[in-house]
Amino acid sequence: MAKILVLHGPNLNLLGTREPEVYGRSTLADIDGGLTAAAKSAGHELQTFQSNAEHALIERIHAASAEGMAWIVINPGAYTHTSIALRDALAGVAIPFVEVHLSNIQAREAFRQHSYFSDIAFGVISGFGAESYALALDFILRRLASH
Repeated sequence: MAKILVLHGPNLNLLGTREPEVYGRSTLADIDGGLTAAAKSAGHELQTFQSNAEHALIERIHAASAEGMAWIVINPGAYTHTSIALRDALAGVAIPFVEVHLSNIQAREAFRQHSYFSDIAFGVISGFGAESYALALDFILRRLASH
């Protein structure tokens, strides 16, 4: 059994009501529930964490290392484009991670097209709405099954 951590950055607690034409109508609880059930059915443990505070996300990443997390799925939200500190935390714990985004950040405003995480991520999934998370988890589950 592997442990997987899903991290949600700022404003993702507003999913379902925040700009549904961009981010969809699925709530964070919907996403987390589906991910938790999928991981459990594959025999793995999945934990989720959302914060609007950069330091709380960094502290959760640090704790993930001590807890033996095998993988991280992270949607850094707006921190994608601004947080070197969050990037450094992920690099520091050396837990493989998949970066996810609900919208296609490459098709958005210029300031949203740069990610501080993509070059150190195992992979990036972007633009598939809530399914972006499911695709990331499916990849991780397949990878765990084959190793």
